[in-house]
Amino acid sequence: MRISHFAAAVLAATAANARVPQQVMVRPDATLALTAARPTETGVGHFSEWSRENKRQFLIDWQKGRSSEWIIVQGNEGGDLDSMTSALTWAYHLQHSTQNDTHPVKAIALLQTPTDALDLRPENKLALDNSKMSSGHSDLLTLDELPEDPDTLAEAIKGIVIVDHPIPLRKWRKAPVLSIFDHHKDSGANPGAEPRIFEKTASCTSIVARQMLDELEQLPEEYHMPHELLELILSAIAIDAGGLENATEEDRKVAERVLQRSNWRKSDLEDKMSELAKTLKQAKKDLDHLGVRDLLRRDWKGDLVDTPSPRTPTVSLGFSSIPYSMDQQINKTEFGELFDWFAVEAAWTAQVGADISVALNKYKTRDGETGKKQKIREIVLCVRTDVRINAAQADSLFETVARAIEADESLKVKPWYRAGELGTRQMVWTHTQAEAGRKVIRPIVEAAVQAWDM
Repeated sequence: MRISHFAAAVLAATAANARVPQQVMVRPDATLALTAARPTETGVGHFSEWSRENKRQFLIDWQKGRSSEWIIVQGNEGGDLDSMTSALTWAYHLQHSTQNDTHPVKAIALLQTPTDALDLRPENKLALDNSKMSSGHSDLLTLDELPEDPDTLAEAIKGIVIVDHPIPLRKWRKAPVLSIFDHHKDSGANPGAEPRIFEKTASCTSIVARQMLDELEQLPEEYHMPHELLELILSAIAIDAGGLENATEEDRKVAERVLQRSNWRKSDLEDKMSELAKTLKQAKKDLDHLGVRDLLRRDWKGDLVDTPSPRTPTVSLGFSSIPYSMDQQINKTEFGELFDWFAVEAAWTAQVGADISVALNKYKTRDGETGKKQKIREIVLCVRTDVRINAAQADSLFETVARAIEADESLKVKPWYRAGELGTRQMVWTHTQAEAGRKVIRPIVEAAVQAWDM
């Protein structure tokens, strides 16, 4: 059983205070790790205190062999504000709505991103700061702080709840799926989950918050709802709904209900949501200081995909979304040249073990004739050979996926103007379908991989 330095240090400190017998050996440098993990500023308010104590109790129970008592609420691995808020909201609700039961639920939100990647989304940092959470994100449980590999932890825990994603990642497939909340397309996974809600809203947080409020209002006595959490919920809805410009009727109704319980209840809903969206979107754009590696990993979403190939039954596929053109990204590399971008990309995909990666770039330019701004998108496809597949298979897989992208009539892709300079199993296309982001491209690529047989 693997244990991280952070988890070991927390458990050691907890055991010393509570005189709990140790079941794991703490490394000599654990004290230093604990010191480094301590926040510069401890959060204030009930929500921060709950989150921090909840994380502590989860690690204590894991150390005592009581992982089976816990439900892990998890969003997608991109870790955006919607995913993070949905997970935190439902974990808080599960615990507090059952706190007077004979067997209260133990639930914790898991951010499926490493701690050092959280600040790659400045809008998340701003929203958490506004919610008075501890600095350094020490209140939150992140993927690299799990004291055990997900593959084994999945079999030990009570179950998982999935938010802002339609299916569990492969590494969590052995865990019972208790509930699903998503605003994407229903893939039909885990039909026995309850609640199991798929609904077209701007924000998944709207679905989770609505369910929380509906259940809260049915309780004999409502539990305490911290204003910091309510304001985090409003922030998540605001940034996904463009204030309320892109909101569905359900987004709007939920936002109004949440607003009336918050410290902003005297504010006008339209004004407050517009203000939140403007502030968070400004923060979200503050990415100029990031290099290519950080741009690739800040919104990385990947998983294993099944294939009919007997030699390679699964392929590791990952997607990144980057708000810069290839030319802009190349200028961010050490040497400012094309080869360097692909060297950085290769180092990143080698680290995460991806066989095939797709970078989805977007940027705006002005039309030479009309002068109007036009959104341009780029698709960057790379296939590796050093993880699961040999060179011949990699060639075949690359051709299979490339054909699928080029054949899709809705995309109408064109080769990038420097496509002739690209290396083996590398391709870049451009297109002008403004709404054809990851939600459109991913199913095309996944279907091609699922049909690949060599």
